[in-house]
Amino acid sequence: MEESVESIAVPDHDEDDPSSTILDLSSYQLHDLDSVELPPTLTELDLTANRLSTLDPRIANLSHLKKLSLRQNLVTDAAVLPLSSWSALASLEELVLRDNQLRNIPDVSIFQKLLVFDVSFNEISSLHGCAKVSDTLKELYVSMNQVLKIEEIDHFHQLQILELGSNKLRVMENLQSLTNLQQLWLGRNRIKVVNLCGLNCIKKISLQSNRLTSMTGFEGCIALEELYLSHNGISKMEGLSTLVNLRVLDVSSNKLTSVDDITNLTQLEDLWLNDNQIASLEGIAEAVVGCREKLTTIYLEHNPCAKSPNYTAFLRETFPNIEQIDSLFEISSFEALSLQIHL
Repeated sequence: MEESVESIAVPDHDEDDPSSTILDLSSYQLHDLDSVELPPTLTELDLTANRLSTLDPRIANLSHLKKLSLRQNLVTDAAVLPLSSWSALASLEELVLRDNQLRNIPDVSIFQKLLVFDVSFNEISSLHGCAKVSDTLKELYVSMNQVLKIEEIDHFHQLQILELGSNKLRVMENLQSLTNLQQLWLGRNRIKVVNLCGLNCIKKISLQSNRLTSMTGFEGCIALEELYLSHNGISKMEGLSTLVNLRVLDVSSNKLTSVDDITNLTQLEDLWLNDNQIASLEGIAEAVVGCREKLTTIYLEHNPCAKSPNYTAFLRETFPNIEQIDSLFEISSFEALSLQIHL
């Protein structure tokens, strides 16, 4: 027998009190909002981690609402149908429907000022419906679904973050119009070839856990700062020499046998090479000469070269400012300073 939900007290409206415009009802395990007062002044309503299967019609009257989160509920396609007629919420900027039971992209065309749209962790198999999403969008999250194709996103000229990780994508396509894109997350898909469609503004790219066998395709991304390519089938480091702004490079868990093409990466701080097939430390010092002073983190464990008797000493000598060597060896600030003085 379910326990009744007591009425949830909401502070009296006070224009000078931020709490009167923000209502956080996360993790109340609510089945509905019948016991909740919804002040008309609300600008943020957080209903995360409840058991809602329908949308309370009173939300449609919250004309000042900027952020609405229904994350981790029991919302279905039928339940979100009313959204398309909620004209009073036309100024909504953030809509989170993450972790529900959606099978399709809902019609959110009424929200003409939408900046953030999150439908990750659902059962969505297609991006059909994205064409109706406002071109003001800056962040789109559709990870952990079953999407097969990148489509209906060509009008998102202001988009800065695109998250499509953990889907069923095989091809990178239809990205060319996203000229303001800063972050592209495509990890855990089935992509075999890198194709950034001419984009050169991206700062962060993740293609972890795909089916890549080559690193070529990033040469034009001169603004790139972080590149994550772990858990692929890459056998050679290449196409990196132009990425002079790169700070983080993760090529762990691949099939690399040597360290190459990073001489020009003078800004590199983190280098992840663990779980590869790099046999010897010979040549590594020359390969990393450009980032020798800048590098603070290096992972080489689970390579044959990590078994060399002078492994740790070699890395400490090669990188005078190193702070982290592998997962089990961290150099304290005092040790690092002492090492620099010694050298």
